[in-house]
Amino acid sequence: MKISGVDIRPGNILEYEGGIWKVAKTQHTQPGKGGAFMQVEMKNLIDGRKTNVRFRSQDTVEKVRLDTKDFQFLYADGDQLVFMDKDTYEQIQLPADLLGGADAFLQDGMEVSLELWEERPISVQLPEQVEATIVEADAVVKGQTASSSFKPAVLDNGVRVMVPPHIGSGARIIVDVYERTYVGKAN
Repeated sequence: MKISGVDIRPGNILEYEGGIWKVAKTQHTQPGKGGAFMQVEMKNLIDGRKTNVRFRSQDTVEKVRLDTKDFQFLYADGDQLVFMDKDTYEQIQLPADLLGGADAFLQDGMEVSLELWEERPISVQLPEQVEATIVEADAVVKGQTASSSFKPAVLDNGVRVMVPPHIGSGARIIVDVYERTYVGKAN
């Protein structure tokens, strides 16, 4: 499906110069002289290159539709991650860097969505939020206001996040996987 250059949004998958690119950031610019354009930062999903491209409103680009399939995470084997197709029980190995740093939040048996382009996996989508246990949290400093202060904490997967002062070691919290931020206390 062709879309105008100014209709490009973050998260879109585009076919550009023979490659498949995921849009990371966009900035619409209306200069005082000349036509408006969209400055687009993209990452190649095949080889990981990044580029910045300027699209004018009259430019068109092909928006790609990806097939999505549900998989289950089984285990990590070095820098490879093993997933199982939930329909066929077929196992595939993918490099950990395909997850862009979110692989620390993978848990055994976790359900993920793989985005496929021409039957080739190009990205893995984890749930937006996961539960984790805090293994180490700094002590609260007296005199800090509870409304705006956060303290560093280390999760059971080794990831550091900032948490409110009342959250201590051993607490179960909900964490945003992609932002790596505290969302709330788990039930």
